[in-house]
Amino acid sequence: MTQTAAAVVCLCFAAGAHADIVSTAADGGEAATPADGKPAPAQAAAPMQTVRIKGSAASYDARRDDTASKIVVGSEEIQKYGDTSVNDVLKRLPGITIGGAAGRQGGEIRMRGLGAGYTQILINGERAPAGFSIDNLAPDVIERIEVLRAASAEFSTQSIAGTINIVLKKNVKLDQHVLKVSGAKGSKFSSPSASIQMSDKRDNMSYSLGANAWRYMYNRMTPSTETGTDAAGRPNVDRTATWQDQGRSDGMNLSPRINWTLAGGDTLTSQTFFNLNRFESNSHGRTTVNLAGDEGPNYDRIDNTFSSHNGYGRTDLNWVHKMAEGAKLDIKVGVAKNRNTGKSLQLGGNRDGSPNLYRTVESYSGETGFSTQGKYSTPLTFGTQPEGSDEAPTEHALALGWDAGVIDRDDTRVQRELPIAGSLPPDNNDEDFSARATRLAFYGQDEWNVTPQWSIYTGVRWEGLQTEIEGANLERVTQRSSVLSPLFQTLIKLPNKKDQLRLALTRTYKAPSTANLVPRRFTSANNSRLDPDRRGNPRLKPEVALGLDASFEHYWGDGGMLSASASIRRIEDYMHQGLVQEGDRWVSTMINDGRAETRGIELEVKFPLRVLMDNAPGIDLRASISRNWSEVDSVPGPDNRLDQQVPLSATLGVDYKSADGMLSTGSSLSFRNGGMARLSETQSAYNAVRRDLDVYALVKLDAQNSLRFAVSNLLAQDYTTESIYADARGTLNRASVADGEAQFRVTVERRF
Repeated sequence: MTQTAAAVVCLCFAAGAHADIVSTAADGGEAATPADGKPAPAQAAAPMQTVRIKGSAASYDARRDDTASKIVVGSEEIQKYGDTSVNDVLKRLPGITIGGAAGRQGGEIRMRGLGAGYTQILINGERAPAGFSIDNLAPDVIERIEVLRAASAEFSTQSIAGTINIVLKKNVKLDQHVLKVSGAKGSKFSSPSASIQMSDKRDNMSYSLGANAWRYMYNRMTPSTETGTDAAGRPNVDRTATWQDQGRSDGMNLSPRINWTLAGGDTLTSQTFFNLNRFESNSHGRTTVNLAGDEGPNYDRIDNTFSSHNGYGRTDLNWVHKMAEGAKLDIKVGVAKNRNTGKSLQLGGNRDGSPNLYRTVESYSGETGFSTQGKYSTPLTFGTQPEGSDEAPTEHALALGWDAGVIDRDDTRVQRELPIAGSLPPDNNDEDFSARATRLAFYGQDEWNVTPQWSIYTGVRWEGLQTEIEGANLERVTQRSSVLSPLFQTLIKLPNKKDQLRLALTRTYKAPSTANLVPRRFTSANNSRLDPDRRGNPRLKPEVALGLDASFEHYWGDGGMLSASASIRRIEDYMHQGLVQEGDRWVSTMINDGRAETRGIELEVKFPLRVLMDNAPGIDLRASISRNWSEVDSVPGPDNRLDQQVPLSATLGVDYKSADGMLSTGSSLSFRNGGMARLSETQSAYNAVRRDLDVYALVKLDAQNSLRFAVSNLLAQDYTTESIYADARGTLNRASVADGEAQFRVTVERRF
């Protein structure tokens, strides 16, 4: 194959995985040695083919050496603070923020300040099912976290902001057993937990097992105020409310893995993950009307009892077949099952005794999924190294693959209200629907080492989605969409061997969720412009984005790194919540509405202190800052940010390790700016600044035992949010305050 033909193949099939290439003799055998052990007489050497090797596994750095931009966070960094939620790990990473108040569950994960489907979250390369909360994933079962700022063809390109791939434990350390017992306490919560990790090897089989269990108990009070004016600007709403919420969550993770080494070097791996979670809560809302003439809400007293159960299981079987000349076939099949049940009892009324509300809701949702992925990869080398020349032959790592799956979902919701004299008419309804989501993707990718200093990644992925929905009182919905994503990334290493440049061009998208497609209606007890009913829209189209990323990286000393990057995304068919009034009720539904654009810059630096000072203690420093801007064409400014984008975030950290390795300590400060964001012509939202200061200390008592101390959210700042509605008829503003609290955690760890 000619050099030109090779380049054409690369651009057609596009760029990807590193090839494991080794140098061999021309005949593929070993040099012979006589029986007496003396070297054989010199003979004419057979022609040898020289292949450039990138480096050993020990010196390989994915962030520095991969053409496709990637940050890899290992298990040591993940477990450093003894966190019990993966969200607490992610908030310390550059460019990643977690929504909501510190210490509260369910915070949204955001890259480039964007969440809500713009950031793709994967577990072992697969999207987590609906109803599974990622913060229920214990850090102890995670081997590494991969942060991909630019899309690659191997993963779904539903990643406008980027991809976070959480890889569960794979590596097996012989005869390793680790037991951890932890207790966490705050002023309004407590949380005991325990975990065990076991692994061993028997002949051609190795196994590992990780198990985690926890309980989370809380009792919180959240105050809020609601104010409004009429068309003339006169106050007509003034209310204060409190929401007391207490509850308990119990959960467990189980992750067994078995690996067999077969004849010829093939491997067969079974990996399974189970998650169980039970949640119970009692909440009480009380509203006081402070303004004469304010009619108040439908119910100024609401008591709610809620319970839910979630179970999720997935098992994968992965076969890796080694072929001639370094080629490899990697095939995986998996099945998954997810089940959610919920029950609630809602009692409402006014202090004068009427009207009253007695509402029960029972819900069930279940998902069954099947998926298969496959990849054929092969290293190719074109050209030979001329005698006496330093020029290396051209290397390629080609890969072709598929990704297919189907998910069947059943969803049932039954709402009943008792007819009570003087109350509003009962709102009884049965919601029952089933959905099937089918995806099929094909991709090709190639990583081409043009020279030792210049490599190119090209890739193309076609991904088709089809969603079918049917149910009682629903018209059948069938939605099909497909996206072709050409991808390009390049890495240029400058002659000084310390600096390098990266560039990426991508086409990515955001698909509407199944819940946003189902045209059923969820009713609100106190319906208003700030608390409307919600209904799906079966005519939604996916958002499609063109993206450009560029970065400069400087490496120095032992682990020192400075990075500066910039990015831009232009988005078509932007989706957002629209608000309409139907009769006397307000209804919110998702709509496509024009274009949006987002831009960002990011700076990151990390280095050990010894690169600046001789004989420095074992201190590592790190810092990052991210600034984001965005505009939505259909929303008037100012502050018409996309998805309430976080405009500014930063991290600052310091870690120390003693010379004997018996003491490790450090701290991390995470900052996330807030401010006002315009959501539509009539709606706005405000989020307060969030600052998280965490500290930890790890004391190794001996080779088997250690103690870990940590304090999270040491600043204990309160967190304020506001929802605002304004039109020609007046304004309405609701503000809520979540109390801050420091969280103290002690973990005992034993290896045996």
